[in-house]
Amino acid sequence: MRRPSLRLVGGVLLTLGAAGMALAWAGGPDVLARDRIEIEMRYSSFQPTDLVVRAGVPTTFVLINDDPIDHEWMVGDAAFHERHRTGTEPVHGTRPTEVSVPAGTARTTTVTFEQPGEYLYICHLPGHEAYGMVGRIRVVGRIGS
Repeated sequence: MRRPSLRLVGGVLLTLGAAGMALAWAGGPDVLARDRIEIEMRYSSFQPTDLVVRAGVPTTFVLINDDPIDHEWMVGDAAFHERHRTGTEPVHGTRPTEVSVPAGTARTTTVTFEQPGEYLYICHLPGHEAYGMVGRIRVVGRIGS
């Protein structure tokens, strides 16, 4: 059996160390790219609040509202959120990035982000965003790109 060269092993360890340091330096996401992510809504906050997903890969979000009040999970860019801050839709459910989650329930939605970028998820019910119901999804490049 052939042993890997010291140079190869050192290169792999250096690469892994650099990736770990980059995540730590950037504050590190709560959840790295996966195809299923649970987000809890509790005490009028989201957990986790910092996610990374891959572009072009369907990601299923399980939205769990443990609060005794309703919430919503709205994902988009700055213009999207500006429209929804003054919107008049009381309930959402037909678009994967606009989900109402009644008190004590869970909803599931699947989203495929086509392009890398950064998107916020916010609950736009009155006062919830100001209270801190905000999270971030960083969409990174496709596998192999």
